[in-house]
Amino acid sequence: MAENRVIDTKRVFSGRVINLDVDTVSLANGVEINLEIIRHPGASAVVPLIMDPDPKVILLRQFRHAAGDTIWEIPAGVLEKGEKPEDCAVRELAEESGARAGKIEHLSTILTTPGFTNEVIHLFLATEIEMGVASPEDDEQLETEVRTWGEVMEMIENGTIRDAKTISALLLTKNRLRL
Repeated sequence: MAENRVIDTKRVFSGRVINLDVDTVSLANGVEINLEIIRHPGASAVVPLIMDPDPKVILLRQFRHAAGDTIWEIPAGVLEKGEKPEDCAVRELAEESGARAGKIEHLSTILTTPGFTNEVIHLFLATEIEMGVASPEDDEQLETEVRTWGEVMEMIENGTIRDAKTISALLLTKNRLRL
């Protein structure tokens, strides 16, 4: 069986976080097409779960220019060159929420929008949380809130939480821990 094959790649834009390429691809059926691809270094996101008898989650409210709104998210960030996904999750958890985890485990790795980007996000669960002081980057406008597990599930159901990585990670956590 014939396979799709990249014939050529042209870099159209190089940015701080992403690059935009146009790939000329020969499809298995012989058709040749141009595809715009956003190349991304990948990211990690982490569910900070406080287990005192009722589970609670540390959530962030963050202004996202592309969304045109302040949205609810879990701590997350872009992988630095050569950085392991778990190390990125630990770093972002501390920077954005001030929390430190005694235990961190991988939940899954997701493709964000495979129709036009190669971005993957590695999702983690952090437990045995110790609170500290956040140190967000200058361009991050963050508010940290601790919400009960029930509140967080309701926020997903009523559309208050709309961020895909956050919804994915929270529902994976629910399934993993049978919450």
